[in-house]
Amino acid sequence: MNLNSYERVKELTQNMVAIPSINKEPGGESAVARYVRDFYLSLPYFRKYPNQVNYFQTKEDFVERHSTMAYVKGTKGTSNRTVILIGHIDTVGVDDFGTIREYAFRCGELPEKLRESFVLSQEVIDDIESGEYMFGRGVLDMKSGVAGHMYLIQYFSEHPEELNGNLLAIAECDEEDNSKGIITALDILAELKRTEGFEYVACVNADYSTNYAPGDENRYVYYGSIGKLLPCFAVFGKEAHVGQAFSAFDPNLLLANITRKISLNTELCDIAHGEVTIPPISLKQMDTKVSYTVQTALTALGYYNFFTHGWDPSVVLDKSRSIAEKAFDETIDYLNDQYRRFCELSKVDFCQLPWETKVYTWSEFYNMLAEEHGEAFTTAIRDFTVRLHREDPTLDLRLFGLRVIQEAWEWSEDKSPAVIVYFGSIFSARIEMTGRTEKEKALLDAVEAAIEKIRPEADRQIKTRMFYPYISDSSFMAVCDDTLAIQEMIANMPQYGVKYSHPVEKIQQVDVPVVNIGTFGHDGHMLTERVDMRHTFQNVPNITYEVVTRLLE
Repeated sequence: MNLNSYERVKELTQNMVAIPSINKEPGGESAVARYVRDFYLSLPYFRKYPNQVNYFQTKEDFVERHSTMAYVKGTKGTSNRTVILIGHIDTVGVDDFGTIREYAFRCGELPEKLRESFVLSQEVIDDIESGEYMFGRGVLDMKSGVAGHMYLIQYFSEHPEELNGNLLAIAECDEEDNSKGIITALDILAELKRTEGFEYVACVNADYSTNYAPGDENRYVYYGSIGKLLPCFAVFGKEAHVGQAFSAFDPNLLLANITRKISLNTELCDIAHGEVTIPPISLKQMDTKVSYTVQTALTALGYYNFFTHGWDPSVVLDKSRSIAEKAFDETIDYLNDQYRRFCELSKVDFCQLPWETKVYTWSEFYNMLAEEHGEAFTTAIRDFTVRLHREDPTLDLRLFGLRVIQEAWEWSEDKSPAVIVYFGSIFSARIEMTGRTEKEKALLDAVEAAIEKIRPEADRQIKTRMFYPYISDSSFMAVCDDTLAIQEMIANMPQYGVKYSHPVEKIQQVDVPVVNIGTFGHDGHMLTERVDMRHTFQNVPNITYEVVTRLLE
């Protein structure tokens, strides 16, 4: 069967792109969630069963925003097997559009505005002239994927007799930041498991994909998902007047050395199942001085994106600590070499600088101070963390961790330079899908059969790979790392339990294999973001349809 989904998915995509939903901007994410809700409630099936549509607010969030969930109960049999469809409705910002920001949400007008306002590459011009691509903020990442799921929910609401089981779709907010939409949805999924008896068997995400290299014409379906961790390095130096520069230990210098050792270092690529992660890259490097002075910096912060296929958090922590130790050693050697040369030039006696390499993980530093100061320290840090979150709930998660570490540093009697390594961001878990369980094998078989069915009509080469290569909410559908590795991650997050908690137990109640059958296009998160309409509006819903019906036949 070939669903004629193109025009409907195109219409839904344009309508949602027209509603700005930039992450954390008030009202936008909720407005798209309402659009999705209203679409479902306009359908005869949901007018009969309105309780199967849920427009819900995120929990423990400093922004009021919503997501929408809906499910269709199949009538083909009595099975409670349930396939979950997920996709996010928030987008990144539009500052890159400059003076034509308002057109970022007008799919029909944007291409010509881009041509008028910017120097475009020939590839972008060709895609505009081909008429095969739709442009707009969120069109690729990933409102067109959500539109495809809306189409499928509509279709199965009209044909529940094709399902021996249930199909549930979540259009979640906040994927681009802290994933509070999908985390909140986990509670509802757990409740449906209890009240409806749903047995979750698979999750299909529709997040975006693109070509791997110029000239790559393949379209991709991804099993599992890449993992992401964010090791952060709080560097404490020794301040001095710039006129006494060799009396200082500049944290910026050490942090620059750490960055040089991490950023795009291919030795830090994680290889599994023959697939290679992009190496880590610096996402922030700064000191904490708030205004100009001629005093050297005292503290600096850097953090780096680590993608994982097989490494668990303990492996990333060990590698991060080792890098910091080597960078510290080399920085001390460099400082002594430069000071020796300066003494020679100045014709004064050289004496070795006093610096020693000191690198701690947050748990090591915390436990050391707890042993020295006892309950007075642990209570003070806990109270500080709670108060900081209460007084500044919008504080960036990574900077929140740094503030807690700086507070702990005040308790340290040894103020000699040191590095403290911690995890600063939400945990996006890696998910491997190899066929080791019956659920995984069923999903693998269904996807392969679906691709074979659609490939002749697709006019595209469709290939499968083992890991979705971008961060996505798929990471909240299963847990692959063992408990000890996750506990080590938790112990090294200063903000854990107050500002952020990873919902391991809730995820384990869902615990399904995942596949990404997603949108395809170019330049996600860029002003030339665009989606391949034929593949995304026609092929993707049909592949997903085949997967769902095979899993629930």
